[in-house]
Amino acid sequence: MSHSALLTIAVAGVATLLLLILKAKVQPFVALVVVSVGVALAAGVPAADLVKTIEDGMGATLGHIATIIALGAMIGRIVELSGGAHAFAYALIEKFGSRRTPLALTVAGFVLGIPVFFEVGLIILMPIAYGVARASRKPLLVYALPMGAAMLTVHAFLPPHPGAVAVAATIGASQGLMLLLGLPVTAVVALVGFLVSRRLTRREYPMDPAVRAEVYGEPEAGSGAGSSEPTVSDGGHATAVLTRPAPSGTEVRPPSFGMVLALIVTPILLILLGTISQNTLAEGSALRGVLTVLGAPMVALLIDVALCGWLLGARRGWDRSRIAEVMGSALPPVAMVILVAGAGGVFGKVLVAGGIGDAIADVLERTGLPVLLLAFLTSLALRAAQGSATVALITTAGILTPLLHRADLSTAQLSLVALAMGAGALALSHINDAGYWMFTKLAGLDVASGLRTWTVLTTVMGCTGFALTAALWPLV
Repeated sequence: MSHSALLTIAVAGVATLLLLILKAKVQPFVALVVVSVGVALAAGVPAADLVKTIEDGMGATLGHIATIIALGAMIGRIVELSGGAHAFAYALIEKFGSRRTPLALTVAGFVLGIPVFFEVGLIILMPIAYGVARASRKPLLVYALPMGAAMLTVHAFLPPHPGAVAVAATIGASQGLMLLLGLPVTAVVALVGFLVSRRLTRREYPMDPAVRAEVYGEPEAGSGAGSSEPTVSDGGHATAVLTRPAPSGTEVRPPSFGMVLALIVTPILLILLGTISQNTLAEGSALRGVLTVLGAPMVALLIDVALCGWLLGARRGWDRSRIAEVMGSALPPVAMVILVAGAGGVFGKVLVAGGIGDAIADVLERTGLPVLLLAFLTSLALRAAQGSATVALITTAGILTPLLHRADLSTAQLSLVALAMGAGALALSHINDAGYWMFTKLAGLDVASGLRTWTVLTTVMGCTGFALTAALWPLV
């Protein structure tokens, strides 16, 4: 089949995928599988090989990512239900002081965003932002905007989040190198987001009356109830929420700041040590062998799950059935995410089996654009078109894998390509993104205000992330 026919099939497949998700409201997993079957048959994959192709694509992808995503979700769930997330955020507010509370919540969003999914993180931390805004009488957006953007940054860029894990498995990047290179990149991106958000929140934005009443209480008569934001009082230093709520005699004391931080950092350090040992220690070294095993993402997360279950659960009064129940409760929310990632692997396998991947690679090569820029632009376009960062990352990886393999890139370069895809998936969060609606509704913003703040901020941060990965490219 000619390249032009294969490319037409590919374009029609992606267009059908977008229509099914956006217009027909078909669940992304079902849409990906349906489109994959259609593309495979149209591209000439023999009917006898169709089922095997689908199974190979699903199995190869889930074999890498299912365990990692599930274990990461368990860690986040234990941290959440043990009260560790709230304790961590309050401790940061105390350490940073009232004048730097927006920065403290940004740091909390960044750190807690590593093990906790974006949507869950918003639900956990937004009440704290409400409390700070109520005490300081300052606009809620001052605290919520950089905090939410920091959580979304980690969600788009870093393992163990599903999009990043799926990209690493599909294109052959190293999750350890993605963390080693991605942590400083995302830290800078989150800092840029904090600084840009300070400028964006200088002006006032209309606020939903119901959310304003929930945050600030019912306005008093004659206090300017029609104003869009509360008046800043001279003594508003958020002191009412700087002190961690003291437990009553019947409540278990929340985990300490140091314990929560250590549990979040432990798997990251193990993965990084495993990656560094493979690049610095001699082959056959006993230490390298031990660190390689401990630094495997699945092993590192499994160790951390055990530590979380003991330190945040058993030592604080949870029995074994309670620990098992909490761990089990983390799985239903991520089950569909895992299936979507697997279906993305099927789509990528079909592109390769039908020869479409090579045809796309030929066209992209002829553009003369660097692979890093192609990764960013493809992910950005898919993110803008269909909304989901995870689907954008998975689809981009499937489309670009043949080109990346043909380019014969090193593992470090592939890891930077994965981060560039994450930058594209961070940008342009707008009205077709569930995360956009979740943030704007919790923050009380209308559509126009959400586009002026959340969409602008995520786009600036995504472009900053790509610029940083491009700056690192000559060094790897």
